[in-house]
Amino acid sequence: MTDFRYLIIGGGMTADAAARGIREADAKGSIGIISSEPHPPYARPPLSKALWKGEPEDAIWKHTETAGVELHLGRRVTAIHPQQKSVTDDRGKAVSYDKLLLATGGTPRRLALPSEQIIYYRTYDDYRRLRALANEKLKFLVLGGGFIGSEVAAALRMAGREVTMLIPEDGIGARVFPADLSHFLVDYYREQGVDVRSGEGLASLSQSAGKVIVKTTKGKEIPVDVIVAGLGIQPNVEIAEQAGVRVENGIVVDEMLRTNVPDVFAAGDVANFYNPQLGARMRVEHEDNANSMGAAAGRSMAGTGTPYTHLPFFYSDLFQLGYEAVGELDPRLQTESDWKEPFREGVVYYLKDSRVRGVLLWNTWGQVDNARSLIGKAGHLVAG
Repeated sequence: MTDFRYLIIGGGMTADAAARGIREADAKGSIGIISSEPHPPYARPPLSKALWKGEPEDAIWKHTETAGVELHLGRRVTAIHPQQKSVTDDRGKAVSYDKLLLATGGTPRRLALPSEQIIYYRTYDDYRRLRALANEKLKFLVLGGGFIGSEVAAALRMAGREVTMLIPEDGIGARVFPADLSHFLVDYYREQGVDVRSGEGLASLSQSAGKVIVKTTKGKEIPVDVIVAGLGIQPNVEIAEQAGVRVENGIVVDEMLRTNVPDVFAAGDVANFYNPQLGARMRVEHEDNANSMGAAAGRSMAGTGTPYTHLPFFYSDLFQLGYEAVGELDPRLQTESDWKEPFREGVVYYLKDSRVRGVLLWNTWGQVDNARSLIGKAGHLVAG
């Protein structure tokens, strides 16, 4: 049996941040990371953003080993034994811990048709595969108009490829943006040469003559070479449930990022935490939360933690447009827009009972802290 003072399950940005958070308080305690990925921790956002704009691949690596971490890659934990304070991996190896962090992330939702021509875009290997295919004159179809779908469609089109987007909602980013902005993005993407099919979902998939035949809810058939499915993720909670950890839309943690099982913590995409500024529990699948929450979990594991009250922000690049956002972005809320140039530069406020719940900074940079402060002021009202 291998013994670690701190054991982390998962090998993403959260795991790297947690290891560094531990090292802030404990310079010598042994840290182990068990990850199903074959690669050490890396930054995930560049896979659908910066790498397509020329950033070198070497820039994504987190160099977690420099924190004195023992990496066990290509391994999957199959069971946690809280009473024995140990885990078992898929090779039957037992690993013991004093403190355990579940940074297991999520798994992309999958389609019913098993096919090598469908890419569930999430990992570095997915990027390498899609980048190679983008060098060929193939026809691509992107399913979904959320974060991954909108970014990948833009990346493929900037690479000069033929791209169709199939979006069941009425617009791009319709679950986040107000309707007028979402509809603008449909026209904007069409201007960039993307065939956007909004309000049109997937009815069925089949394969014929080397193509995937996509049948839409409007009865149309679209033959394509490659499908990129941006259907969101399911949090990886199976081993947590097996260990008796409380699960509800992810792994439930307290303000110190502890689960209900002693000495077991959780952070990142998989963790359901309470945010005092919004007065609500939330689970956030973005880089800022992965890094800040991972570091906070590491400090908590090492005994120097403070309550996790951070309100994460997120960001995206869409051709020549981009944004940063913080708080609750739900188009069902009341929204007020302050445009310098309509849909090109401005700020959108999301309100409930006349109080700011979220702020979208559209092509407006360097204002995240101000936006976060606005949300943090209890009872703050938008002027006018």
